[in-house]
Amino acid sequence: MTASTQQTPSANRPQSTDAHSFEVTHVDHDAYTVNIRGHRIQVDQPTEAGGTDTAPTPTELFAASLATCIAFYAGSYLHRHGLPRTGLRVRTEFTMATDRPARVASLRVVVVPPPELPEQRRAALLAVASHCTVHNTLHEPPEIEIELEP
Repeated sequence: MTASTQQTPSANRPQSTDAHSFEVTHVDHDAYTVNIRGHRIQVDQPTEAGGTDTAPTPTELFAASLATCIAFYAGSYLHRHGLPRTGLRVRTEFTMATDRPARVASLRVVVVPPPELPEQRRAALLAVASHCTVHNTLHEPPEIEIELEP
């Protein structure tokens, strides 16, 4: 970048008055706590990665975020159609990339519908679950800015 080039990072940022914010603080070693609307979630690293394994890793929470969003959308669909949510489960597995940069290479999510789900509702349940907010965000990634406080 030359001295004559002006950057306006906020010019491309979507303007929203509905911003959500929270803070992550260091606890001990590799453990951190995030406070979201009065809820506390802790993350850590497994012992083999140098942590104390007191909580899930951030990457596990990433995959769990997708799984729980899918579960919520599936459950909402069932509720909206007067179908029981009892027995609804979402199984998830992910693999890490073997090259750099460090990242999740693949995610597999299996929705286990309640046993009472009629056959004619299966496709619609899958369609709704496949369009949850987290899944949509992964397909249409947000702009991400990382900066240091002055």
